[in-house]
Amino acid sequence: MKFILPALLGSVALVTAHGYVDNATIGGNVYQFYQPYQDPYMNPVPQRISRVIQGNGPVQDVTYSDLQCGGDTVNGIIGSKPAALHADAATGSKVTLRWTLWPDSHVGPVITYMARCPDSGCDAWVPGASAVWFKVAEEGRSGTSNTWGDTPLMKAGGAASYTIPSCLKAGYYLVRHEIIALHSAYSYPGAQFYPGCHQLKVTGSGSTTPSSLVAFPGAYKGSDPGITYDSYKAQTYTIPGPKLFTC
Repeated sequence: MKFILPALLGSVALVTAHGYVDNATIGGNVYQFYQPYQDPYMNPVPQRISRVIQGNGPVQDVTYSDLQCGGDTVNGIIGSKPAALHADAATGSKVTLRWTLWPDSHVGPVITYMARCPDSGCDAWVPGASAVWFKVAEEGRSGTSNTWGDTPLMKAGGAASYTIPSCLKAGYYLVRHEIIALHSAYSYPGAQFYPGCHQLKVTGSGSTTPSSLVAFPGAYKGSDPGITYDSYKAQTYTIPGPKLFTC
């Protein structure tokens, strides 16, 4: 894995400075997510609702396919692949995602997208470069304070969440959930991306199929204000990507 960090941080910081979603509560059930330092070495490999991620390190280029669901193109692990399972969830319900303990040096927004999978499910589907994603949740900076979307994850027991829109048409959905860690003082293009994806079977009586969809890569540009942003200055923050989808 390639990390663009100053030498003064040392090897200890490299180990502790990253994270991923460890588990989630969906539809009242707790699901263990893909464990990058355990699952590949197990026989049989555990079946999960979450897709493979590269580990606890970042994606650092907005043009890589890794930006979609994780990966490490720099070291030959390109993109992700479908998971075997889906979690059952109802429209209007809240999903709680518990990350590994997040370092307080990695401030930034938490953003969640969804994409409708084929009627046969998400377990054999990869969006590729298609525009299929709509944004369902985002938490950025609270004014010019030191409180960010990822601040709750910096304490043990902290969690992120999103609500499945109540008007969505029932079916299978892929969820893309990420933290963008802002490091404009010493990294390029000014941000590190920590995406991961999980698969849902959504039930409900809604009938809406969102439009104005975006692609990953493509939804972000390296020049976006929310990516080139200097988090060390007291200034307002604009979350990158499209507007939130609302019912």
